[in-house]
Amino acid sequence: MTVDAPFEITLCAAPATAPAAGSTKVHGAISATQERILSPVGVYVQHYLRRLESNDADDQSDHLKVHADHAAASAAKAIGNLDLSEEEDEEESEDLLMTDPKEWKQQDHYAVLGLSKLRYRATLDDVIKSHRKKVLRHHPDKKAAQGHLNDDGFFKCIQKAFEILSDQTKRRQWDSVDPAISDDIPSGKKKADFYEVFGPVFAREARFSSIQPVPVLGDESTARKEVERFYEFWYSFDSWRSFEYLDKEDATGGGNRDDKRYNDAKNRKERATRKKEDIQRLHTFVDNALKADPRIARFKEEDKLKRNAKRNAQEEEAKRLAEEKKAAEEAAKMAVENALMMEEEQKKARQQAHKLLKKEQRALKLAFKSLNFFAPAGATPSDADIAAATEKLDKITAAKNDADALVAIRTELEAAHAAGNGSATLDDIVSKL
Repeated sequence: MTVDAPFEITLCAAPATAPAAGSTKVHGAISATQERILSPVGVYVQHYLRRLESNDADDQSDHLKVHADHAAASAAKAIGNLDLSEEEDEEESEDLLMTDPKEWKQQDHYAVLGLSKLRYRATLDDVIKSHRKKVLRHHPDKKAAQGHLNDDGFFKCIQKAFEILSDQTKRRQWDSVDPAISDDIPSGKKKADFYEVFGPVFAREARFSSIQPVPVLGDESTARKEVERFYEFWYSFDSWRSFEYLDKEDATGGGNRDDKRYNDAKNRKERATRKKEDIQRLHTFVDNALKADPRIARFKEEDKLKRNAKRNAQEEEAKRLAEEKKAAEEAAKMAVENALMMEEEQKKARQQAHKLLKKEQRALKLAFKSLNFFAPAGATPSDADIAAATEKLDKITAAKNDADALVAIRTELEAAHAAGNGSATLDDIVSKL
């Protein structure tokens, strides 16, 4: 059904700077009207027809579902190859989804964006990609289309997390106080592997260094100069860690300038206190590491031995001889073990080769049978034909002790038989043995 309705447009008066009517130029004429037929297609037309059939004008669920499906499909197409598989996404707990956006300072921004495993190691690309995934899943328009009206709380949390983690300054402030990463330091008093205990903590604290790259802890083989340089670096550690994120805001939001200055001064004082405590904590940690580092103990022992070289000459010689003896014994033991291992491997290789050879011999025998013992096409092989083919088979298996060679012969015979000259090819193979 078509309805003709008048359509009028009132144009405003020409400006004073416009050219006179005589100086205007017509560049083209308006085309004549044409009648066109529009096809009633699309998800919204389908919804409209279903609404007419059901005569239920108050039921909005079908409309919202159609809108949600259409929006989700359009969004998925818009982001291209973004992988939204659930296998790669972190689970969203009920407590996380119920996070109050007003309490955004207490929320775990990495968990909100699904980056709780990477945390400070997440790159900006990781943040952007995870934000896109979360927006696609929790956008208020999509929730509304699914019937969840006014369900935008977690989406606000997502936006706030992205605002924090996509800004270098704000992200550093958050990383400085990330509650998911412990500030605990080992005492070094318990007997444990020094590198396993202190190595991860040094790597964790290194993220706060203003100077990059940070020297690594190393291992027992690290040179003394590098070890000393390592501790010199950490004793003069320049940390960018700050505590602005923990600043207390004016709860009323309408304080006067004096109140604001008071709050700012109080926050600055608390930040300075936390910074001082953090520096002291780091110095205590480095002290503990220095005391527990077996290399430092070894260096001290070496210095002591140098001061008492004459007295300890015999001990050093005995130690050297003992180490050489131990090394020689270990080398001899290793040589014997390697020889036995090599012999065992050779034995297994021979057994495996023998099994493969037997397997290919059986396969070749079955091939002779399946190829009708190379009798003429359509004829039943006689006993003489079978005996002759078997004799040739025995010659081949006796001459060829390699499984690959038997595979090649079998393949060649099958191809020749298919071409109609299998018997001649067999005779040629036997003649070349």
